[in-house]
Amino acid sequence: MANNVIVLGCGRGGTSLAAGLIAGSPVGYDMGDHLVEPRDANPKGFFESRAINAINEDLMAPALDLSDPHAPQRKQLWLATLPTGATLHASNEVQQRIAEACSREPFCYKDPRFCYTLDAWRPHLARTVFLCVFRDPAATAASIVKECRTAPYLASLSMNVDQAMGVWTCMYQHVLERHSCAGDWLFVHVNQLFTDAGLDRVEAFIDAPVDRSFPERTLQRSRGGGDLPAATAEVYQQLCDRADDLSPSR
Repeated sequence: MANNVIVLGCGRGGTSLAAGLIAGSPVGYDMGDHLVEPRDANPKGFFESRAINAINEDLMAPALDLSDPHAPQRKQLWLATLPTGATLHASNEVQQRIAEACSREPFCYKDPRFCYTLDAWRPHLARTVFLCVFRDPAATAASIVKECRTAPYLASLSMNVDQAMGVWTCMYQHVLERHSCAGDWLFVHVNQLFTDAGLDRVEAFIDAPVDRSFPERTLQRSRGGGDLPAATAEVYQQLCDRADDLSPSR
């Protein structure tokens, strides 16, 4: 029987591509209710459930200062940052919502916020594997800045490349330092999802076929390059090491 899957990683970093591969599997994965509609940023879809997003935002919100008008607000918390030592508490009501979502097997839930909230989900995750997707942090940061300038729901949020790079670094630090020590993990550079070898690895990991017709190189529009902050470069190298992809094209 196919494994349940949590897809996580920084937003604009390739998670939608990975989730789309799995959504097209003949296994028939449950992707959650009320999926975010496709738009120009992701014309083939985000494969992200508003219900799952809401659970994760309810977990994150008490640990953030939502009174700060310059910080990410509700529905924007995939762009928030949290200290790696932050502890998130799930109320009984939130735990019930998580348990209900996790009962719909096989499921594949994708949300960048899992980088922060995964601990709260773990007690409810049976036969679940974790697929962490990433790409060049400079390309991801450029895509985040573009999204903040063009997506109406992000209009209130000011975001520059340095801030976006900080979001990228913080999210993957949580994954590497806090989450990846437990459970079955596969780290994948987005470039690997355009190769047969990379897709073979994903299929073996989730124990199910994926939709190999889904990836389109032309949709990878943001480009990386240039120097990275030291902390970001260190995290990126760790991710590449985990993915056995030491020199991804930049």
